Amino acid sequence: MTLQAADLPNDPEVLKALLLEQQQEIVHLKEQLQLLVHKRFGPSSEKQAPDQLGLFNEAEQDQPNEEVIAEIEVAEVEIQVPAHQRKKPGRKPLPDYLPRVRVVHDLPEHEKVCSGCGNTHLHQIGEEISEQLEIIPAVAQVVQHVRPKYGCRGCDTGVKTAPLPPQPIPKSIASPGLLAHIATCKYQDGLPLYRLETTLQRSGIELPRATMAHWMIRIGNLVQPLINLLRDKLLEAPLIHCDETTVQVLKEPGKTAQSRSYMWVQVAGGANDQQVTLFDYDPSRSGSVPERLLAGYQGYLQTDGYEGYAAIGRQKGVIGQGCWAHARRKFDEAIKAQGNPQKGKPPKAGKAQMGLAYIQKLYRIEKQIADQPPDKKLEIRQQQSLKVLGDLRKWLERSLPQVPPKSALGKALHYLHGQWDRLVRYCDAGYLRMDNNLAENAIRPFVVGRKNWLFSNSQAGASASANLYSLIETAKANGVEPYTYLRRVLAELPAAESVDAIENLLPWNSQPN
Repeated sequence: MTLQAADLPNDPEVLKALLLEQQQEIVHLKEQLQLLVHKRFGPSSEKQAPDQLGLFNEAEQDQPNEEVIAEIEVAEVEIQVPAHQRKKPGRKPLPDYLPRVRVVHDLPEHEKVCSGCGNTHLHQIGEEISEQLEIIPAVAQVVQHVRPKYGCRGCDTGVKTAPLPPQPIPKSIASPGLLAHIATCKYQDGLPLYRLETTLQRSGIELPRATMAHWMIRIGNLVQPLINLLRDKLLEAPLIHCDETTVQVLKEPGKTAQSRSYMWVQVAGGANDQQVTLFDYDPSRSGSVPERLLAGYQGYLQTDGYEGYAAIGRQKGVIGQGCWAHARRKFDEAIKAQGNPQKGKPPKAGKAQMGLAYIQKLYRIEKQIADQPPDKKLEIRQQQSLKVLGDLRKWLERSLPQVPPKSALGKALHYLHGQWDRLVRYCDAGYLRMDNNLAENAIRPFVVGRKNWLFSNSQAGASASANLYSLIETAKANGVEPYTYLRRVLAELPAAESVDAIENLLPWNSQPN
């Protein structure tokens, strides 16, 4: 509604307050417009232009003599790291385990003559071998399980046959190899079942997508004992990364088909050679979900600033840890909200650039100690990162009262202030990480697949997908090829009758590829 002159207050102080409020609202709307324009047309990378690094060669206009600015100039931190050998670029050899087919290209007999003396009895002294990679499309075959029948000629009774070995789906035409192929195509390669149905039709195989979807639900339930063991292993980790993303489930009790449900991911962190990545489906995003998933856990829990993790973070033995990538992202958005600088003019050195430069310096330290053991990381963090954090904290306390809280920069500053105690905890131990990127990277294959298959039809399908994503991503994290691993699991798990037999099927007990 447009204000008329008669509607304006007569009190000058009230009028000034109204004008200031409207100016702040205009700035906020302009920032939102700049962010939308950048998301639509600008690059998605958070990397800043090289000329941003020179912003702090002179002080901010409102803080002309601050010593903190000199502290974050682009002088690199000197850290002793082990020497390494640079690899020479070149074509990688083809894997040794691939079968070789020899195709010999020999000289015709009339050319096997010495050009020097005319000798016609040339002998072979070696051979030149060059290799090409040949791809043969997937070959389908039918496995016939033949069971001879035996009977007694004396009494014509007591016919005997050998029992069938346990199958992943009894009385089904699906073999472990076929089920592993379908699961790998959908959950690893992001291939919707209707496309796989079309691919199989080209080979003359009629396999409806509804049948394949039913099979995925069956094997998703079959692997639940493995998921239970993986969760036990996850809860033993000293650090767990947690994140969540949306998923659409069409048939959920009490919810419309357009409503949102969630896929939660948990990744075991810390100094542990046995990596675990678990997915869990839940209709809700409430704090009760991480409480259920991490019941009884004691250790560090690294998440973003979502309030749904607050309840689990208050439990005894759980230490909440923040994510610097989210803090950095908010300062990056504040810079983008300012709009692009005019051509020929350097970008203005403002508080958003200042805050981002502090965080970039912390990340530079982490990059240079990435290959160090945990005890060395902790030592360097205590010596160098804590000093940068102390300077950043002083700058933050000075800057908070100077920036409108509703602006993009104000939101970045208040996020940093509200998350501060959780953000600085990565300096408590060498195995801790600065950010939650491990969970975000683990959830990315699910997000890529979601863009293709769009939704799950039922809750059973979403839960089965969570289990299969868990096995595939855990196998990849432990260096095991997903198809080979799933084929082994589906072939041996139906016959497993003890906990030891099931534990033998965990990814780290399989041959890495």
